[in-house]
Amino acid sequence: MASNKLKIFNDPIYGFITMPNSLVFDLIEHPFFQRLRRISQMGLSYLVYPGAHHTRFHHALGSMHLMQKAIQVLRFKGIEISVEEENALLIAILLHDIGHGPFSHAMEHSLVSGISHEEISLHFMEQLNAEFSGNLTMAIAIFKGDYPRTFMCQLISSQLDMDRADYLKRDSFYTGVAEGNINSERLITMLNVVDDRLVIEEKGIYSVEKFLVARRFMYWQVYLHKTGLVAEQLLTRILKRAKELVSEGATLACSEALFFFLENEISKSNFDKATLEVFSKLDDVDVLSAIKTWQDDDDFVLSNLCKMVINRELLKIKIKNKPIKPKALEEHIDRLKSTYNINEAQARYFVFVGEITNQAYKQKKEHIDILLKSGKVKDVVKVSDHLNIKALSKPVTKYYMCYPKIRM
Repeated sequence: MASNKLKIFNDPIYGFITMPNSLVFDLIEHPFFQRLRRISQMGLSYLVYPGAHHTRFHHALGSMHLMQKAIQVLRFKGIEISVEEENALLIAILLHDIGHGPFSHAMEHSLVSGISHEEISLHFMEQLNAEFSGNLTMAIAIFKGDYPRTFMCQLISSQLDMDRADYLKRDSFYTGVAEGNINSERLITMLNVVDDRLVIEEKGIYSVEKFLVARRFMYWQVYLHKTGLVAEQLLTRILKRAKELVSEGATLACSEALFFFLENEISKSNFDKATLEVFSKLDDVDVLSAIKTWQDDDDFVLSNLCKMVINRELLKIKIKNKPIKPKALEEHIDRLKSTYNINEAQARYFVFVGEITNQAYKQKKEHIDILLKSGKVKDVVKVSDHLNIKALSKPVTKYYMCYPKIRM
């Protein structure tokens, strides 16, 4: 295998990130992974936070760095982790997001249907496993949650995994939203394992509380920010409209990779090796380039949606605590139909409702367990004296309606 030529990455958050071995180095060098440099971590959030231009590549390396720290801490506390397991953990976290499509989440609701980015990540991992002589087999088992040592699967995917520990801190840094700045290093230092499950030592409870509160802030202030929400909805609708036009026989100028997904109905059942190959050529550049071109398309819906995103002249959005009344929706649809002489189906691309939910701590799904000095293990909600923690485990749902400003 190629020698480990590049020893370090310079990261603005953690400083130097070292390459653990040549296998990880070769995976990072692979075109599948390099593609993540062209996938933005936060979709179109840069329309709200101009600094949010960081990529999935950044995040994957950061998560791997935190995993290195976690392994170090657990070994120091007497938890046995073999070299093979260490490699598998590092590879699983490095590749956990490799299946994201352009602009991260918008792709899942438009170009493919019924297949999540996690499932596409698994397709990529299995393909890489074939190329790397089966060296990813254990990493895949951990990623799928099938590995017999539960705490290792929790490090990859749980309410306090290395993925969250990195993205909250990273997204907070690049957006400039200080409330999300968690102390991931402190959290990792407090990690331990009891009965094969991850726990946080009692003295780390305030770090856990801060982590959960920061997660809630970041969702309301950043991930579910109303402008970002509108932009993502517009992006989904652009791709949906493009697909509709192509199905009616229109030829839209765009890259071959993007046209493949516009032309074909891709779902879990037909996502094969050939589809994966095309998917691996798809990134933000394809979509942005198409949107720029489609601004001038003859189709009223497509061109207007594209102009809105390119010029950041987005739809208006109203967020309420109760579901939007159908009458309000109908009024906007009627106004749009008469102003632009368009039909109901076209108007509904610009006037629509939806809902958003924020739940910082899903207590029923999987606990964050605290190891008390007495040796007992209890759920953070039962141990915390922070009034908000119990409230944070209740889902909060809000309802929104989007509609155009009077003139488009």
